[in-house]
Amino acid sequence: MIHIQEEAGRCLLCVAAPCGEKAARAIRALRFDNLWTARELFDELNDEETSAAEQACIHCDRPIRIKELKVESLKLKEAGESKVESRELPPLEISFCGIPCENPFFLASSAVCTNYDMVARAFEAGWGGVFYKTISKQDIREVSPRFDAVYKAQQGDFFGFRNMEQLSENPYQEDFDILHRLKQNYPTKIVVASIMGQTEEEWIELAKMAEQAGCDAVELNFSCPQMRLAGLGSDIGQNPELVLFYTAYVRRNVSIPVIPKMTPNVAQMGPMAMSSFYAGAQGISAINTIKSVTMSDTSAVSDKKTVSGYSGRAVKPIALRFILEIAANPLIAKEHKMDISGIGGIETWRDALEFIQLGCSNVQVCTAVMEYGYRIIDDLTAGLQHYMTERGIAHLQDIVGEEIKNFVRPSDLDRETMVFPKIDREKCIGCGRCYTSCMDGGHQAIFFETDPAADSAHGLRQPRIIGPKCVGCHLCRLVCPTGAIGLAKRMNKR
Repeated sequence: MIHIQEEAGRCLLCVAAPCGEKAARAIRALRFDNLWTARELFDELNDEETSAAEQACIHCDRPIRIKELKVESLKLKEAGESKVESRELPPLEISFCGIPCENPFFLASSAVCTNYDMVARAFEAGWGGVFYKTISKQDIREVSPRFDAVYKAQQGDFFGFRNMEQLSENPYQEDFDILHRLKQNYPTKIVVASIMGQTEEEWIELAKMAEQAGCDAVELNFSCPQMRLAGLGSDIGQNPELVLFYTAYVRRNVSIPVIPKMTPNVAQMGPMAMSSFYAGAQGISAINTIKSVTMSDTSAVSDKKTVSGYSGRAVKPIALRFILEIAANPLIAKEHKMDISGIGGIETWRDALEFIQLGCSNVQVCTAVMEYGYRIIDDLTAGLQHYMTERGIAHLQDIVGEEIKNFVRPSDLDRETMVFPKIDREKCIGCGRCYTSCMDGGHQAIFFETDPAADSAHGLRQPRIIGPKCVGCHLCRLVCPTGAIGLAKRMNKR
């Protein structure tokens, strides 16, 4: 039996895929955790078409096991998971800063939205809105190369992504013309201008130009970590007084919503969030990229390296931590005057759901689009809709912030009970990974029994939990490659 997401993750997501449109779309749905759509498409493929699709695969290693993907996907359906018809799917409409949005999925201010044609294609694909690449009056000159990546498994599969891009290289008048045309031609889509000024006057001027262009809101970039000049980007975002002053300047001069964008390069985001709140901001964006260093020589610029921003799935837990800090702030939560736009490692609908459950009514995507293209919107929307249907949720707003109540301080956690790990003997293959990790990184609570003479191809290779030594840390469960270790009942400590 194959692990369907791991096998689907090997897919190269080819353009004009040789395996055929239907098979390629089904595999892509699995890759992005949208099992519902994958099953529907596999259901429509007969055995002959499935075999032909697998034979046509041009993978650089070995063909994707499409026949097995189909079998295992449909097994899950037969096991009792419901199949939700498209006509039953709820809308994803939601209000953000008082603006009605057709869905919560926006492009983040970055390389994924730097001109009219790019954003127009994203809108046609189904994205709800755009935070356009930051506009300034500076002479922006970018470096080459400007990107680097930390890979999860293979080339083209980023775990983390480092970039040295700054702001839009277009003349600022040209960018505001682009935003004006986008809003005229796509009136139901949400167009947000991201801006960065060097003085109070520049911040106000750019914000007014955004309003005159017809933008729905303006984002204040207090967060870019790799600006060429000091006193810009994250230099502002680390100073609550500057956040307060610049936000207030802009807020007093435009009538559209003002959304400061926060930097994660701080110990606490609370002071900056409160400055935004007191300045009258209607929303807040968090987070921008994290200051980082990668050592690849191929990404050096004329043999020199520098500190720059890190994004991608590796930063999601850090982003969620900052989102929780903002959303759980008693004053912000009580007043309900600031909506949150979540950013950082969003690749699947499940990632987006986590941000929404921690208080975001809007999410922005960048790195995943750079890897896989605008097409991921299909699985972001369908996956979230199917999830809502299975839970019986009619309105997306109903789950915004629903998980906040489950977070407490470390001192308030239950320390009187524990959960033992439980080994499923049918799934266990006897590799001993749990034993090694427990012996060298845990509490020496696993005994690994081997018997080469046993009637088995691998001998008797069975890990056993030593109850009196086990503290319920669950390192063993996390390292198990087959998912053979689960949870037993929670019980009082002895």
